[in-house]
Amino acid sequence: MSERIDFYTSSPAGMKALAGVHDYVSRCNLDPSLVELVYLRVSQINGCAYCIDMHTKALHKGGMPWDKIVLTQVWAEAGNWFSTAERAALAWAESLTLIAQTNAPDVIFTQMQAEFSNKAITDLTVAIGLMNAYNRLAISHRKLPDSAPRD
Repeated sequence: MSERIDFYTSSPAGMKALAGVHDYVSRCNLDPSLVELVYLRVSQINGCAYCIDMHTKALHKGGMPWDKIVLTQVWAEAGNWFSTAERAALAWAESLTLIAQTNAPDVIFTQMQAEFSNKAITDLTVAIGLMNAYNRLAISHRKLPDSAPRD
């Protein structure tokens, strides 16, 4: 598989706009490891190899144990590896990524309200939307993980 289009060079203004949202998320007082964990889960659901590779490495570099990173895909069955806040955020990420099927149910929103402020919920929702956008760019343009062998 080869890359179809380099989206950074084909639409620098569009990518700059997304980078602005990314910069906001990185400064909005959400725990960076929580954001990376959500980014990883969204990327797993969407099947984005480029993003899974990037966020897995970022989590490990940030000190998250490999066991927890590996169990992210099955967080709901992973025992005590994930905190209540992480569980709520991961459920929210899954629900919003699969919104056509889930319609963002009240039960998950209620879990979010128990763990996060309204601002944090909104900021996390922005982060989830951003990662879904990046996943769609990377998948549709066939962006390879940086570590992937090249032809």
